[in-house]
Order: sequence, then structure tokens, then C-alpha cells
Amino acid sequence: MKRNRLPLMLMIVLTGVMLVTGCSPLPSASDPAGQTAESGSGYPAKQIEYVVPFAPGGGTDLVARAVAEYLSEEWGQPVVVVNKPGGGGAVAAQYVLKQSARDGYTVMANNVSSTTMMAAGMADPPVKLSDHLFVSRIVEDPIAFTVKADAPWKDFKEFSDWVKKHPEQLTWTSVGPAGTSAFGVAEWLKAIGVDFSKTRMITTKGASDSMPKVAGGHAVLAVHSVAEVYSMAKAGKVKILAVQAEKRSPYFPDVPTAEEQGIKGMSVKWWTGVSMPAGTPAHVVKKWDETIAKMVKDPAFLKKLNNIHVQSSYLNSADFTRFVKEETRSYTRLATETGIRK
Repeated sequence: MKRNRLPLMLMIVLTGVMLVTGCSPLPSASDPAGQTAESGSGYPAKQIEYVVPFAPGGGTDLVARAVAEYLSEEWGQPVVVVNKPGGGGAVAAQYVLKQSARDGYTVMANNVSSTTMMAAGMADPPVKLSDHLFVSRIVEDPIAFTVKADAPWKDFKEFSDWVKKHPEQLTWTSVGPAGTSAFGVAEWLKAIGVDFSKTRMITTKGASDSMPKVAGGHAVLAVHSVAEVYSMAKAGKVKILAVQAEKRSPYFPDVPTAEEQGIKGMSVKWWTGVSMPAGTPAHVVKKWDETIAKMVKDPAFLKKLNNIHVQSSYLNSADFTRFVKEETRSYTRLATETGIRK
């Protein structure tokens, strides 16, 4: 009898396991829960941290907040903007791309300074393009050359002539030596034949820090996107001498372009989009890219962009990646020629 007890006990245990398993069947091919890991049907399942590399109030920050509001409503999960300024965008880029999980819950609101210009301006940047997975470009905006309201120059040509004679008196603001402002200034000085190294950069945390410095006379020049200079220009605290674009800005139709004032060969522009750490699952990237493509067609979202004085310029992930590589090559040449690249 004792020899028969062991097989009997094993049969009882196996029967119990089968009953339990029967109550919780494995996901079938048609079961959404079984597809979560691959298709991302369960993403996002919690709060997303949307990291901005610059101080609150700048162009990247304002666009990011409009994006976060749309995505929060669309996905039913909070997308929270977190500002991490410093290092010309490097602090935030390292946090998102190197220190955070590759799961789509820590995402970066990138811009030209924290990507192509960082790669072009530094021989050994703290964050490389290969660390980024470029999701979507959202906005592109021309840059504006801005001085304090009572500055003596009536236009960009007159200002450029003054700089030719007094390059050592030119001070300009930037988040760092490889920021949008630095490249904008370097390209302009190259166009007018002035040695970039004779001028002086004043480091700031972004446009919201830079613009008051120029308005108060603590720096001569600020070069930021049209959106970033809009409020202070409309308030009469600064004046825009030129917009760098093929045509005039619809927000400042009376301000001539640099080329209209005889200064040619300039192409630096500002943009912002989304990056994730390289290696982020494809379904997460697809979710963001498809939602952003939908977002930039939404009238309510476009109205918000208009309210912060920018215009949509969407690129999908593949096109955005190609754009970044091409722009980096162009900016690397400029950085090498002007001495920005260190």
C-alpha cells in the first residue's frame, strides 16, 4: 500500500496544477494582453517624464508644454514637463539618454543646440548622436538678431558695420559655446568677415535668462528663435534687427531678413522635437511618432503653437534622423572654420 501512495499523491498535485492553470489560460494571439510587450498596447501605463534641457519660458519649454498637454489628454496618462538646464543641453541629454531606462517613460524635448550643434561643436561631446533615437521633429523657427530697445543701430547692416570696426566690444548670449546663438553669431560674423574669436560669449541658461540681460544692457546681442524674442520685442524692451530666414516672419512682417539687408550665406535655424535613448522599443517610438503626426494636424494644438508664435514643421522618425545627420555635417564644417569646435 505504501508503494502506491507516491504515484497517487503525484496525480493529486498534477491535477491541482492543471485546475489552477485552467483558470488562467495563456494569452492567445487575439488577446491584447498577450501583445503588450511587442505591440505596446499597454503603453503608456503610467506617468511620463518629458525632460526639457533649458530653463522654463524658452522656446523648447513652451512647445514641450503644449505637446505634454495634448499627449496627456490623448493617452489618459500624465506627461509631465521637467526642466533640467545646464551644459548647453548636456545635463538633460545625459540624464535621459544615458541614465534613464529605455522604456519610453523618460523622454527628451530635444532641440538643435542639444543635438546637431553639440555634435558639431565638440570633438568629444558628452552625448553623441548615436545615443539618441530621433522620434519626431515638431517645430522649426527662424532665428532673430536682437538688441536692447534703445540701441543706436537702426538696422542689421548698420550694426554689422559697427561690429566690423569694434569686434572686441561685441558680447552675445548663449547657453554654451555650441548653442544656437553661438552658431548663429559665428555664421553671421563669417559672412561679414569678422574674427569670431575677438567677440565674447556670455553664458546663460536659455532665452528666458538671456533676453533680460540684453534688455538691461548686460550683453549687446541675443540670437534666439522668433518665438523666444516675441514677448519682449512686442513689449518694446528689445528690438529685432533681422530675421534669418528665406522670407520675413509672419509675426514680425516689418522686420527685414538678413539677406534683404545685404548679408548673405546664412542658414542657421532653430527647431525642436523628441528624442529617446537608443534601444527604446520600436512600439514606443511608433506610438509617439504616430500620435505626434496626428497632433500636428489638430486645430486646437496648432492654435496653441500660434499662441506661442511658432509653426509646425513635422518630420517622422526616419526623415528626422536623416535631417539631423545632414545638418550635423553642415554645422561641423561651420564649427571647424570658425573655431567653435574644440
